[in-house]
Amino acid sequence: MPAQITSWLGRVGNAIREFTIAQRTLALLGVAVVVLGIAALGLWASAPSYTPLFTGLTGSDANTIVTQLRTDGVPYQLSDGGATILVPQQNVYDERLKAAAAGMPSSNAGGYALLDKMGVTSSEFQQSVTYKRAMEGELAATIKALNGVKNASVHLAIPQATVFTSQTIDPTASVFVATDQGVTLTAEQVQAIVHLTSSSIEGMKASDVAVVDAAGNVLSTVGGGAVGSVDKQASDYEARVRDAVQAMLDKVVGPGNATVVVAADMNQQTAQQVQETYTTPTSAPALNQSTTTQSYTGSGGSVPGVLGSTSIPVPSGSTGNGAYSSTADTRNNALDKLTTTTNIPPGSVKRQTVSVALNSNAQGVSVANITALVSAAAGIDRTRGDAVSVQSVAFNTTAAKDAAAALAAADAAATADQVGGIIRTAIITLGVAAPIVLGVVLFVRRSRKPSREAVDLDELGTLEDDPIFVEALAPAPVLTGTPVTSTLATSIDRQRAEIASLAERDPAGTAEYLRTLMDDRQTV
Repeated sequence: MPAQITSWLGRVGNAIREFTIAQRTLALLGVAVVVLGIAALGLWASAPSYTPLFTGLTGSDANTIVTQLRTDGVPYQLSDGGATILVPQQNVYDERLKAAAAGMPSSNAGGYALLDKMGVTSSEFQQSVTYKRAMEGELAATIKALNGVKNASVHLAIPQATVFTSQTIDPTASVFVATDQGVTLTAEQVQAIVHLTSSSIEGMKASDVAVVDAAGNVLSTVGGGAVGSVDKQASDYEARVRDAVQAMLDKVVGPGNATVVVAADMNQQTAQQVQETYTTPTSAPALNQSTTTQSYTGSGGSVPGVLGSTSIPVPSGSTGNGAYSSTADTRNNALDKLTTTTNIPPGSVKRQTVSVALNSNAQGVSVANITALVSAAAGIDRTRGDAVSVQSVAFNTTAAKDAAAALAAADAAATADQVGGIIRTAIITLGVAAPIVLGVVLFVRRSRKPSREAVDLDELGTLEDDPIFVEALAPAPVLTGTPVTSTLATSIDRQRAEIASLAERDPAGTAEYLRTLMDDRQTV
């Protein structure tokens, strides 16, 4: 081992031996922390990286795949309540191939794969049912690919086409969606599910799809769209109208000087209204037209065959010519027929009322003007019974003042907690860092402490051969007319006196020189 390393190790050992018990304890704790950190880092680096093998598994499929993994001796992890299996990355593809050879997962064997199993002797009914099952499986697999959707199921109601009815029935679909824990589908995601399903089936409209989640909430209704329940529709409509009117009033009368309440009565029934209207075309020709003409000509005479009493006088005759003529014109005109079918979905507004309370202390407020503005902003329809009520009243500001005081107190408490947290963190940090810094400082000071060793001057008999020592002991030249030459004394006493003089002039340099000289001699 080189002498420099040996010397350094010796100095470190001497410094450690001079440590106190507290310093040794801190040093041992530091070494233990470093060793544990290195061990934890090594374990983390050597741990295998797990990758999902399958996701969205049923209980039976997960049990079968786990049994196969145990047989193969492959480590695994379960997540998502057992629906996801993770294995080391190097085993993913091998295990997937083995599972596919065994027909697993069986839940993924639906979709269009069902059509591959149909034989040539399948009946028309089997073909239609299998096709519907394939469509349901494909739609369910596609919906499960959405973010946050854990499982999905689709049921289609496709009416059979027939030529014996003049009216056709639209197909409908019902979608069941189970989301991950803590995930709620947004309105955009529900609309995506509705349009994805409706556009996949011929003749299906977006209003023919119903979506229900695992909690029993209706996310989309048939005939109503993705709007939710009637109560939710009412609350959303009221909030939307209230926010619009409140924003307008805040700009007109100032913030805090008006409050708005909206009550809406929503239609909870689905109805279909059919209306037929007939009109006469103005310039269209008649469908058919006929004219009948009758004429009669003859001489006058008695009128025979008069019944009744014989005492009634009867004219004996007439001298007229007896001419008769009649014309009848029949014309059948075309009629325009207009049939209007209106679907009335649930959630339409039957009647709404808007109540506005104005602060009487607000300046320049006209109740009539505010009423007109609110009526226009809320879309008031007088024909259906909508009403607007605007009243100017004095506002009670006690609650507002109390709320402001409570908010200020809460802000002060939050600020105090934040400052206290910073102080606690600083104290804990100083408490942890102070012993470490103190130990490092003491170690550095101990390591820099000069070590004093006894030196036998008899062993320095050859110092006069060292040019560095000769230069250090050389006296300063005296500026006189004659140059001065210096020589070294050969006696031990002279050498000791000169070393003592040098030590008095430069103690640190002398000690460092002697230490270097001793190290050089030890290498020899």
